[in-house]
Amino acid sequence: MVERLGLRLRIFLFFLALAGGSLVALAAGLWLGYRHFGNPAILPAVQQGGIIAAFAILGLVTWIWLLFDTHVARAVEGLAAGIRARAHAEVRDEIDASRARYLGDLAPAAVAVTASLAETRGALAEAVARETARLSEEKARLETLLADVPVGVLLCSGEHQLVFYNGQAVDLLGSGHAPGLDRNLFDYLRDAPVRHAYQRLCEAEDADAASDLLCATRSEARVLAGRMRLLAGRGSDGHGAPGYVLTLRDVTADLAAHARREQLLEEVFDRVRRPAANLQTVIGVLAEHAEMAGGGAAALNAALMQEVAALTAAISELGRRYDDGRTDWWPLAQTRSSDLLDGIRARMEAAGLAVDTEGGGLILRCDGFELVALLAWLGARLAAQGYGRHFGLVIREEDGPGAVIELSWPGPPLSVGDLDRWLTEPLEIGLADVTGRSVLHTHGTEAWPERLADGRAAICIPIREARRAGRRPAPVARAVVYDFDLLSKARNDKVADSRLSDLTYVVFDTETTGLSPASDEIVQIAGVRLVNGRRVAGEVFDTLVDPGRHIPQASTLVHGITNAMVMGAPDIAEAGRQFHRFADGAVLVAHNAPFDMEFLRRHEATIGKRFDNPILDTVLLSAVIFGQGESHSLDALTARLGITIPEEARHTALGDTVATAEAFLRLLPMLQARGFETFGAVLAEVRRHGRLLRDLNEELH
Repeated sequence: MVERLGLRLRIFLFFLALAGGSLVALAAGLWLGYRHFGNPAILPAVQQGGIIAAFAILGLVTWIWLLFDTHVARAVEGLAAGIRARAHAEVRDEIDASRARYLGDLAPAAVAVTASLAETRGALAEAVARETARLSEEKARLETLLADVPVGVLLCSGEHQLVFYNGQAVDLLGSGHAPGLDRNLFDYLRDAPVRHAYQRLCEAEDADAASDLLCATRSEARVLAGRMRLLAGRGSDGHGAPGYVLTLRDVTADLAAHARREQLLEEVFDRVRRPAANLQTVIGVLAEHAEMAGGGAAALNAALMQEVAALTAAISELGRRYDDGRTDWWPLAQTRSSDLLDGIRARMEAAGLAVDTEGGGLILRCDGFELVALLAWLGARLAAQGYGRHFGLVIREEDGPGAVIELSWPGPPLSVGDLDRWLTEPLEIGLADVTGRSVLHTHGTEAWPERLADGRAAICIPIREARRAGRRPAPVARAVVYDFDLLSKARNDKVADSRLSDLTYVVFDTETTGLSPASDEIVQIAGVRLVNGRRVAGEVFDTLVDPGRHIPQASTLVHGITNAMVMGAPDIAEAGRQFHRFADGAVLVAHNAPFDMEFLRRHEATIGKRFDNPILDTVLLSAVIFGQGESHSLDALTARLGITIPEEARHTALGDTVATAEAFLRLLPMLQARGFETFGAVLAEVRRHGRLLRDLNEELH
């Protein structure tokens, strides 16, 4: 029991016992002296002297205890906290030994030990860095490769928790919010197809087996084609369920295009079959009654013409609809017209032809390789037939959604018959299937000769989809996110019994219109996720919130958020739901958590969600490590832990969140070194410091 008490409390109890023992000894001595003399007349003098001596003893003991508490107990606690911070949180600043000047050689010895530790750690880190440089380079190459593969790649544990995902997976599963490490895959995908495929592979007991599946996202109803393969090895105990790799690609548009094609084919057969049957009947009647004359023959001829017209109209309409939709399923890329022009010019100049180009400000949906081959081949063929060797090549935007490519030359136009004949010839020797007609068919278009307004002849090729090129958007980060240690992570459903290192945390902060949770409103929420003892760089929540009221100028001076900045931002109902989804299943961590939680819990009815997550407060954790006598503001805590908050980031939700997260990550090993391994153990110790802040975890017990 005594070992669990703090040093200062134990010293206080020691001096309290000393004072009590002194008073008992004084009282016993006075009583024995009085009994020895046996004179009742001296009793008042004995009592008065005893009281004076008792107060003197209490004053002296209290004065010595205060000196001891200030210059010994607090100094020892400060040295211990400083040593622990440098041993476990990798703080590099030298210990402030001025407070321990009365401890003799202890403070210089602590400074020397921590300096030696820092030097040893630096040398070890340098050696490790040298040894791991090659592995880091290989890791970076692998991350770059996996970030740019054209399919979503997921690595999941046997409990279907996310261990790895790449940038494409964010696009497929994110729906506005990136997936998170150590979250369940079925938060994003419907589970039945994935579970069935996983069960089939487990039952197959074939290390090389793979299972194809078709699944759907929980939001946006995307249809994804997937392929699953089990990982070698088992779970954390060596006998658990194995993890697996799941690759995904979006086939929603492919299935929709396929469905439209199937529907069109059904309609083709339906709409052509009936006029064809009627024509057959009419022709049969005409053949049997060829001798008919007058009105009967005229009526049959009219019926024949009517059915022919209906059949022609049906075939024309169906052909147009087929042309409109046949490019939907073909993998045409977004190609800049400038790149297309450069490619054609290079091919034609290599063949000894001159070409002037114009129209590089568009983006075309096309197969650039095929169009370059077709237009360069047409230029060479025109030159070989004597139409000229100097050409103009223009890509111009149409009034609608498309564009037109014009290959022009001075001189006589090309005949339609010659162009049709050329288009049936192969573009490359040895590739008989790649003709000009097949290229046009791929793009759902045609080509024709034309006389231009300036008298030049041209071949025109329309492109169905084109748009003007705008400013290039900011590049989207495609970094892969992973933590392979999660594959062997033991899971404990009861939070209080879970090890601190096994829990997932969301560190968050809010900025508000004022300091009253009862009447003020949130204007910004930010959060970061901590998984397996590290901050996941790609999993960040940051949003402005429309408070529905005026932001006072005094508050704007603190956090820099103005009324204009929150116009169009989500309200607290939408922002609260988004943050609840981001923090689902995690322990919430904040600096002065009751303040932020009061704002969120006041709006739980509007948000439609309860913030019943377990909660840790870095103010209380700081008190556990550094003692209640220290300052526990965010600035003081980060300064003690060697964390620098940029001035421009201070008092912004995201800046304070990142600083709190870094402080929390450095406090965790210090807590574990003090023997607080589980969440429940930390919670019990925190409650001893509950006079600093109201505890928010009562529902756990």
